[in-house]
Amino acid sequence: MRQINFVVIFVISLALVLFGIENTDPTTIHIVQGIDLEAPLCVELIVAMGIGAVLAWVFSVWVQVQGYLGPGKQMEQSEVRIQELERDVERYRVELEEQQPMLPASANADGDSESSEAFAN
Repeated sequence: MRQINFVVIFVISLALVLFGIENTDPTTIHIVQGIDLEAPLCVELIVAMGIGAVLAWVFSVWVQVQGYLGPGKQMEQSEVRIQELERDVERYRVELEEQQPMLPASANADGDSESSEAFAN
């Protein structure tokens, strides 16, 4: 992956250099009314790409900050869900203990003695 990144950066840089060599004519940039800037086209392109790169970096940092904040919220939601499930388990345990005396005894007590005799022989 690093080699692919290197090749992409190298190709873009090479294209930028070749473009700069071919486009040295001065051009005028109208920033706001009354403010004009004259510079070679290649310099203007490099500055524009630099500004774009800085904006991309700022956006990347913003996305990473959001990524760091996201798991915190997910952890809180997970903790709340875990507590709800623990309460449900405790409630089911209490219900099971309450219903335990109501369950019928084993249907064939003699069957248990016969199976124990079969293993003894």
